[in-house]
Amino acid sequence: MKRRLHYIQHVPFETPGVILDWAKSRSYEVTHTRVFLDEPFPSALDFDFLVLMGGPMSVHDEDQFPWLSEEKTFLKNILGEDEERIKIMGICLGAQLIAEALGAEVYPNRYKEIGWFPIELTEAGKAHRLFRDWPSPFNVFHWHGETFSLPQEATHIAYSEACENQAFLYKDRILALQFHLEVTPDLVAGLIENSAEDIVPGPYVQDPEAIKGQPELYELCHEMLFKLLDRFMRL
Repeated sequence: MKRRLHYIQHVPFETPGVILDWAKSRSYEVTHTRVFLDEPFPSALDFDFLVLMGGPMSVHDEDQFPWLSEEKTFLKNILGEDEERIKIMGICLGAQLIAEALGAEVYPNRYKEIGWFPIELTEAGKAHRLFRDWPSPFNVFHWHGETFSLPQEATHIAYSEACENQAFLYKDRILALQFHLEVTPDLVAGLIENSAEDIVPGPYVQDPEAIKGQPELYELCHEMLFKLLDRFMRL
């Protein structure tokens, strides 16, 4: 039986990055909806794993981005109990869309968090088999100005100095990550080029050179992402 991953991409410069490398190495059939090209949303029968990517817009920007309403309707249908076979992962904007669909609030964070900053696991995160050997603290890549409250019944997984809710797990089939493990140097360069207006002075905003990061930061993120995805799909 083929394993099938479908991803939703919101802007050209925020691709799934090394998630596609993982999918290829695990023999997944990969399809996509690129909303900026008006590609259609799929049937829930067409995939087993759904990945929602990031983007510079807010979940509240439906007037500016009409596809947001359609995506929210699509996501709520997938979250229905009749689709429990599907695993879902959201990254940054994707995580915020999941949080909202599960009844939580999405709102401006106290600080923008842009660059490489550590996250720490909660006690529940440390105890869960998905994260059992994760370093804590652990430097990951961030690019966000909004955050979310935790949905009811969600397990709080990680936090940072700048942002309390960095990750949650819901019923062992829905994973929301505010941070990015999938980025490559090219993806980060694209963010710097296309979202330069976000790089304003702040306690958790690095300068462009620091934002670009070092090879070892990417290597560790990719290693942990592959482990996380393998474990997540076995839950």
